[in-house]
Amino acid sequence: MSNETLKAIMERNTCRDFKPEPLEPTQIERLVNAALAAPSAMNLQPWHIIVVTDDSLIMEMDEAVMEFIKHDAEWHKRMLDRGGRVFYNAPCMIFIAKDESEAAPLDCGIVSQNIALAAHSMGLGSVICGMARYAIDHNPEFAKRLKFPDGYSFGMSVGVGQINTGKAPHELDKNKVTYIG
Repeated sequence: MSNETLKAIMERNTCRDFKPEPLEPTQIERLVNAALAAPSAMNLQPWHIIVVTDDSLIMEMDEAVMEFIKHDAEWHKRMLDRGGRVFYNAPCMIFIAKDESEAAPLDCGIVSQNIALAAHSMGLGSVICGMARYAIDHNPEFAKRLKFPDGYSFGMSVGVGQINTGKAPHELDKNKVTYIG
């Protein structure tokens, strides 16, 4: 495939096993710039980007989510079977806080996709993780520690790091498409 953007879209997959090595500051800056370059409804940019490389905070949040999902035995077992880590030991978590505008959830999804594709293009792995919501929503102290601006709540998070073990992208399911016209 000659188009680099389409190639990145087709090759990118979710990383569920990161190496512990931290990202370089230049790598983080590129990811942040990719996030900030995301389009948004009427260019309102209803987000605030929070980059966390503090291993202990990431682990605390990871453990809080695992504790929260214990009420669902099947879900909890699935996560335990995947190593018992929601963030899969990512050395960098990028949290996207959102304001309360109507388009904010969709716009945060676009930001997270920009981060994931940028990470892939840089040879890094990523995991888009909505489960971080459980730590933040059920313990407001995390939002304070993450320095969410007033009036902002969890939008999405993306874990990024060096890939320890990878996997192939998922198969395209053409049955999910309807053509009209």
